[in-house]
Amino acid sequence: MQQSAFRRRLVPVLALGVVAGLAPGLTAGTASAAPTAARAGAGADAERLAPYTHQKLAWKRCSADRPATFRCATLKVPLDYRKPEGKRIDVAISRVKTSVPGKRRGVLTFNPGGPGGPGLDLPLQAAEALPKAVRQQYDLIGFDPRGVGRSTPVACGLDSGEMTFPRPNRTAREFTANKNWAKKVADQCHRRMGGVLPHISTRNTARDMDVLRAVLGEKKLNYYGVSYGTALGAVYAQLFPRRVDRWVIDSAVDPKLMWRGMYRIWAPEVEPAFKRWAKWTAERSSTYHLGDSADRVTRTFWNLVKRADRKPIKMDGDEYDGAGVRDLLRPEFFSVRGGAELVVKLKKAAAGKRVSAAPEAGTPDDNGDVSHWAVVCADNSTWPRDAETYRRDLKHDSARYPLFGDFAAGISPCAYWAKGAEPVTKVNNKVPMLLVQNEWDSQTPLVGAQSMHRALKGSRMVTVDEGEGHGVLFNGPATNACAENTSMAYLATGRLPAKDVTCHATPGARKRTGAAPPAFGPGR
Repeated sequence: MQQSAFRRRLVPVLALGVVAGLAPGLTAGTASAAPTAARAGAGADAERLAPYTHQKLAWKRCSADRPATFRCATLKVPLDYRKPEGKRIDVAISRVKTSVPGKRRGVLTFNPGGPGGPGLDLPLQAAEALPKAVRQQYDLIGFDPRGVGRSTPVACGLDSGEMTFPRPNRTAREFTANKNWAKKVADQCHRRMGGVLPHISTRNTARDMDVLRAVLGEKKLNYYGVSYGTALGAVYAQLFPRRVDRWVIDSAVDPKLMWRGMYRIWAPEVEPAFKRWAKWTAERSSTYHLGDSADRVTRTFWNLVKRADRKPIKMDGDEYDGAGVRDLLRPEFFSVRGGAELVVKLKKAAAGKRVSAAPEAGTPDDNGDVSHWAVVCADNSTWPRDAETYRRDLKHDSARYPLFGDFAAGISPCAYWAKGAEPVTKVNNKVPMLLVQNEWDSQTPLVGAQSMHRALKGSRMVTVDEGEGHGVLFNGPATNACAENTSMAYLATGRLPAKDVTCHATPGARKRTGAAPPAFGPGR
C-alpha cells in the first residue's frame, strides 16, 4: 500500500539482500519431470493438469551479469484452471541450489508482497540472508506471480497520474474527480486486458505454486511470504493443506478484510500511532525542536499541513500540499524516529532550505499497478459498486479519523472493475505454520495479523512488542534477534514454539540499513 518497500513506489519488494555475508549457491542443473507421487491434483483434475505438471523445465543462466548459479526457467500454467485446455500463460521462475547432499529437505519458495511484487531475484538475495543451518536444507525458489514482471505481464498504458492511489477526498470536487479517475482506469484496463484480468487472483497464483511444486518433483513446499505474501501463503494452505511443510508468514493481512478493508484500516490505526509519535517526539524536543509536549508537536504537524495547503512544499523534486504531507508521513509515524526526522525536513523545505527526502528507488510502472488492481479487485466481489457508499464512508471516516480517513475510504478502480472469475477463498484451517508481526506496522496492522492467526488455527505467532516497521525478518541489523532466532529455528528444525512468543524492541531505534521494508498495496 502507500509507502511501499522502496518508499512511495508502487510495487512492494522484499529487501532480502540487506543482510551481508554472501553464501554462493551450488550449480543448478536441468530439472527432469517430477515423479508421479508429487503430481498436483487427483483423479480427473490431475489428468486435466497433466500437460502442466509433467512439463520439463529448461533451466538456463538468468543473465550474464548474475552468478552462474542463479538459474531461470519458464513454467506454463493455464490462464483459467477451470479450463486447463484453454489459453496458457507463462510464469517466470528462478532457483539457487544451496542444499547440501544428506541435509536437503526440499525447496523454499518466496513471495515479496504486493500484490504486484516481482519475486524472481529473491533466491539470489536469500542465499546471502539465510543462516547456514537453513540454507543447507533448501534449494531457493523465486517467481514472478502471474501478471507480474516476466510472467505474462498485464498492462493498460496508464500514465503516472493515473497510477496515484490512495487519493485525498477533502471536497466534493475531489471526490467527483476520483470517481471519474476510478472508472477511467477500470474501463481502460478492461478494453486492453479484459480477458485476462479476472484470472489474475490470489487463488490462481496459489495454484500456479502447486504446479511449480509438482514440476520440481516435491511432495511439499516450504515457504516464506511477507505482507501480501501472507495472503498467498494462507490461501495455498487452504487449497493444498497436505502440501504445506515449513511455512513462515511475516506481517500478515487480515483475511476478513481482503481487500477494501485493508485500505480502510489505515485510518483508525494511524491515529494511535500518531499520538505515540507526538509523545515520543516531545520527549526529544531538544533534538527535533517540534514541541516540548504532545499537544505542541501535534499543533506543529497540523500547522505544517495548513502551510502546505497555502503553498505546496518543494522537497527533492516533488511538491506536497497538505494532503500530500499527510500521505507522505502516515507510515513514518509508526517508526517514530522516521516521522520526526521527516517532519523536520519538511519544515526546513517549507522555509526554503534545500533538503533530501526519504530515499526512493525506481519509478512506478504500469505493470505493478495493473497487476495490483487485478488481484485486489478479482479476489472478491465485496467492493461497493455505487459511488454513494464511498461517499457515506468518507463522511464517517474523515470525521472520525482526520489524519487519513479521507484517503483510506476513497473510491478505487475496483468499484467499476469486472468481477473475478471465481469466489474468494475463505481462510480457515489448522495447518501448522509460524506468523511474525511487529506491533507498530504501518501497512498490515497488528490487529489484522491477530485475525489471520485466529483463522490459521494451527499457527503460532511471534509478536515483537514495540516493534516498528512493515516486515520483521531480513531487515539487516534492524531485524529483531528474538523473532529471527525463533523463525530460523523453525525453518531449520520444523518445530514450532510450544506457545505464542512475545519479543521486545526499543521504540525509535535507528535502522542501520539503507533499505526500506516491504509493504502491502500501491504507493507513490
